[in-house]
Parts: sequence; structure tokens; C-alpha cells
Amino acid sequence: MASLTKSSAPPPRRLWSTNLLQQNKEYPAIAPGIFVFAGHGLWFGAKGLAFAPHCGTLMRMDLEAIAFEHAPIGLAVLENRTLVRSNLAFGKMFGVNPADCVGRSLADFYASEKDFRCIGERVYAAIRETGHYNDERVMRRGNGALFWCRVRGQSTTPENPFQKSVWSFADLSEDRPIVELTQREREVAILTCRGLTSKEIGLELKLSYRTIEEYRARLLRKFGARKLAELVAKLSGMPL
Repeated sequence: MASLTKSSAPPPRRLWSTNLLQQNKEYPAIAPGIFVFAGHGLWFGAKGLAFAPHCGTLMRMDLEAIAFEHAPIGLAVLENRTLVRSNLAFGKMFGVNPADCVGRSLADFYASEKDFRCIGERVYAAIRETGHYNDERVMRRGNGALFWCRVRGQSTTPENPFQKSVWSFADLSEDRPIVELTQREREVAILTCRGLTSKEIGLELKLSYRTIEEYRARLLRKFGARKLAELVAKLSGMPL
């Protein structure tokens, strides 16, 4: 068992608040835990263990693991774009068992190999420059169904963006039903959601301004939008 060290200032007999920050200010050793019963003679362990001699209770709750597993949004830790850990919400969203995803390439959840490659290039460049990345894109569930997803992430190794990174995934399908799009239309839609102009999208995709305008016109028709602002609202799942 981890070595135990006695608190120099025993707290009064009462149930401490579950506010970790409040606890941590007065008893730094408790940081890895989530809550304990505090009373005279309470002991704190260096690894988040707590022992109360009066009730003989040994408690250990890993706050980080609880927060990750039960977060109300999909979370995943990647190494070189391969899943090393994902939470329950991620599994529910993509229709997979998180335990079975360990070692699986994130490419399996992209709409296409080209998306995986092209978005990956943008992610790499953005994280090298800013340390983080976000977009809204079409992704693929375990059963092959496509859906719109809001993706945000950052790397713990920005000098090598894909070495290790943490990502969140939010399902937008209720507000934004999938519309069948070509690969290029999907790319233009993603960049439009990011607020890029036709000229900027053309530079990003190495296409002419006129070509981008044609793709945007197709998107307007497919989404039943009359103007660009309405299209962006529909793409973003925002109220019109």
C-alpha cells in the first residue's frame, strides 16, 4: 500500500465538500481523490488514498478516470492518429466498444480515406502553429452511417502534433441531418463552416475562386438555402 503521511492540521469532524479545489487548497495530498470523510486523525496518502482510523475506511477514487470515462462528450486520446483510449460517450456516438478501439486507426471513423489524409494535413499545420485545432466534419459510425460531428483537439507534443493528442467529439446529427455530398462539396462545406471566404478556400484546396463559388452554389441548392449566411447557419446547426 502507498506510504501514508498524517496531515499536520487535522480538520474538524465533518464531511468535506466534494469540491476538489477547495480540498486541494488545504490538503494538497488529496488531489488525486474525489472526496473523503474528514475527521480527527484522518490520514492522506500520496496517491490519493485516504484512511480514517475512526471508521476504518480506505477510499480511493481516481477523479481523472471518472471525469474521462463519464464525460457527457466523446473523448479520445490518440498516438500517431491511433486510438489508445476513448470514453463511454465516444463509444455510444460511434456505435463501438471503447475497449475494442485500442490500437484502431482514427481513419476508420472518417467519411473517406481522402478526408483522413486532407483533414490530417490541416490538423498538422494548425497544431504546429497554434497548438490546437477544431472543425465540423462528416464522420462515420461503426455501422457505416455518416453524421456531422464537431471535433476539437490539442496535442501534448505540438512540435510533433500527431505523437500524442487529446480530442473531443460532439454529435451534431439532431440539428444537422446528413445530406449526400461529394468529397469536394464536403471539403468546401467544412471550410465554409470555419468561416473561410471563397478565395481562402480556393487557396486551401488549390482551386480557382470561380470553382469554389460553383461548389457553394451546389451547397445552397442541396441545403435549400437562399444565401451564404443561411447556408452557414444550416451547416452549423444554428437556429435560422
